[in-house]
Amino acid sequence: MTTIILTVNTGSSSVRLGAFTCDGDTVTELASIRHDLSAGEPCVILKEFMRRHALTGITVAAHRVVHGGMNLAASCLIDQKVEQEIERLTLLAPLHNPVALRWIRATREVLKDIVQVAVFDTAFFTDLPETARAYAIPHGLAEKHGLRRYGFHGLAHKSMWQSWRALQPDSLQSARIISMQLGAGCSITAIDNGLPRDTSMGFSPLEGLVMATRSGDIDPGLATFLQRQESLTPEQLDRLLNARSGLLGVSGISADISELLRTPDELARLAVDLYCYRARKYVGAYLAVLGGADAIVFGGGVGENVPEVREKILTGMDWCGIAVDTQKNYRAKGISCISSPFSRIEVWVTPVNEAVILAREAEVLT
Repeated sequence: MTTIILTVNTGSSSVRLGAFTCDGDTVTELASIRHDLSAGEPCVILKEFMRRHALTGITVAAHRVVHGGMNLAASCLIDQKVEQEIERLTLLAPLHNPVALRWIRATREVLKDIVQVAVFDTAFFTDLPETARAYAIPHGLAEKHGLRRYGFHGLAHKSMWQSWRALQPDSLQSARIISMQLGAGCSITAIDNGLPRDTSMGFSPLEGLVMATRSGDIDPGLATFLQRQESLTPEQLDRLLNARSGLLGVSGISADISELLRTPDELARLAVDLYCYRARKYVGAYLAVLGGADAIVFGGGVGENVPEVREKILTGMDWCGIAVDTQKNYRAKGISCISSPFSRIEVWVTPVNEAVILAREAEVLT
């Protein structure tokens, strides 16, 4: 009997369900669907997904879990101890880990004694170089509380690397790419031969690029100033930086960059410019980290579907060997090379398929 693997990919704003069979290196998708988190209760959504696609033979469920911390550094079977650790790490990923837990528990309620697997976004970055993962704070405090740069969107960056690498000739001995996951959450990673050398998200998914509702990099002094001046509790400050900042906070209009691009408003333009400028700055930094690159790879809902953003990030970077072909950029569908023939660094758009990685991890563990 063929094993059917359920994949549950929870993000900060949506959940994607999938069903797969695995046969060696071949992963076959049977069904998939995406819902906003506001669409309903997990149990109801899961039952409807199974009913609609007549999925009666599911024996394994694989869950994307954003934060595994220091103790959950690789994919693993979910037991009570693992579940408790995921819950403990809610403090570090308040928008993500609670959602993953709800779906783990809903899956158990609907499918009873099914085997469940946790696949951690942070696992891809476990072996970041020490200089890329450490913060310049007292070492004793860092050791006591596990204060380090963990990195996130690991499944997405791994997917982009694998997709791009599969397109390259065998003669390419070494490869360096800068992968950009741009969606509601955004991150960028410098990858050398499949190993991450640096990444923009750090201790939490708040660090780095400007995002839909997250601030990205800010001066820590600004946070303590706001706490004092606005009498903010830690919880209020978390909400301010995670849910009321980014594109939404700057524009005061929307967290949707496509909407802001259509809006003739000064603050909307500023929000878009900040978003693209921050990403552009990181591209330059990671070219220095890698000593150059073979490719820039875009993924995620914005990275794959909003050519204006790709254009704004990379236009004018001919000096470092990046040249985007305007027509290719605006016509890109699916896996597409959008760089000009004269570009020394290729630029690609690659659909991110985290579900396939979830399914493969589940097959290995079960």
